[in-house]
Amino acid sequence: MNLANDGATLFDWDYVLWEVRLKLLAAGFFIYLGVFLLAHWLSSCISASYRTLSGYEKVLWNLVITGALFGIQCCVAGLWALLKDPVFQADQVYSQQKWSWFHCLIAAGFFLYENVVIHVSNIVFRKFDMFLVVHHLFAFGGLFGLIINIKAGHYLPLMGLLLEMSSPSCCISRVLSKTGYGNTLFWKASQMVDIHMVHCRMVLIYHMWWVCIYSV
Repeated sequence: MNLANDGATLFDWDYVLWEVRLKLLAAGFFIYLGVFLLAHWLSSCISASYRTLSGYEKVLWNLVITGALFGIQCCVAGLWALLKDPVFQADQVYSQQKWSWFHCLIAAGFFLYENVVIHVSNIVFRKFDMFLVVHHLFAFGGLFGLIINIKAGHYLPLMGLLLEMSSPSCCISRVLSKTGYGNTLFWKASQMVDIHMVHCRMVLIYHMWWVCIYSV
């Protein structure tokens, strides 16, 4: 298990301690919950279209905006592990870095936040989207397993986070369609980017399969 100092004080924590892991999990939860609430406040102030949406649609609107910001974080962390970090290039099975611990714990907090918001909104609005619920439960469960098993490698979890690469373009497309700009050139461009990201996700999934098969 490589927990070598990455030279950045932001990531310089003793991740073996449960206290540290739980604090960063909570930090991820409250950071993205704050983004969710900020998105609601700003959208209410500047978007007439947002104010006409139903309560459940407002929740989905703010979820995709928060997910877009999280997707940017995931792209930075995932691409660094995939293309740049020499530790992960050398060992894709057992390698860890302090910066990868930080991002994985913050990501776990994000998925905890999404699960809480989805379940609360389902209860309040009497909705139940099985696919959405199962998807986010699996996402949080995978990262929670990583939190419990401190010897697990981080390369595959980071590649899993990189699958969020389509979230920013998906957010742009959804917001444009809800605000009456669904047939504009900008919306069509965001759709093209979204389709391209989905194709890139498939290639990344094949890469993850290859890593799993090769390491058996």
